Amino acid sequence: MSLSLSPSRTLAGLALTALLTSLTAQAQDADEQLVQPAHVVADASLPPALREAELLAARRYATFWNTGDERHARAALAAGFTDRTLPPGRAQGVPGPLAASRFVRTAIPDLRADAQQMIVAGDRVTVHYRFHGHFTGQWAGTQGRGQAIDFIATDIYRIADGRIADNWHIEDNLALMQQLGLVATH
Repeated sequence: MSLSLSPSRTLAGLALTALLTSLTAQAQDADEQLVQPAHVVADASLPPALREAELLAARRYATFWNTGDERHARAALAAGFTDRTLPPGRAQGVPGPLAASRFVRTAIPDLRADAQQMIVAGDRVTVHYRFHGHFTGQWAGTQGRGQAIDFIATDIYRIADGRIADNWHIEDNLALMQQLGLVATH
């Protein structure tokens, strides 16, 4: 059996193919701009496609923390995302980390998050971050004087369907508060 397309169908098909190719290329370009962790340790028994999907979600979220660009968080987080170590006063779900990033960036506008390592095992990705920047904005009524900020954090993500469904996290808040000048150092 042979299939023949009319010229208009061929042009429409070519236009659709060109559009899909362009969108795919844009998505790949955007993903190539994502944070690259310094080290990745991955369970070798995971199917490669699953491992890559989990790393992609973690890299998108790391890019959100590194840049503050909310579209990366929205691409990384599941619609039903749950923060399992929700700080007091933070909204649950996707709005929580978006608001947290905006708040921190008002105090530390040049905040950067280096993903020092990612560990992939089963449906979990653990990320060790180093946050750094300069306190030039305000935090809790205190005006920054440009002091350097440098603290670590660790997140554990449960990935489902290529998105972060759950997050358990801990930050070195004592170091951060000391560097902000809100807690005395020894």
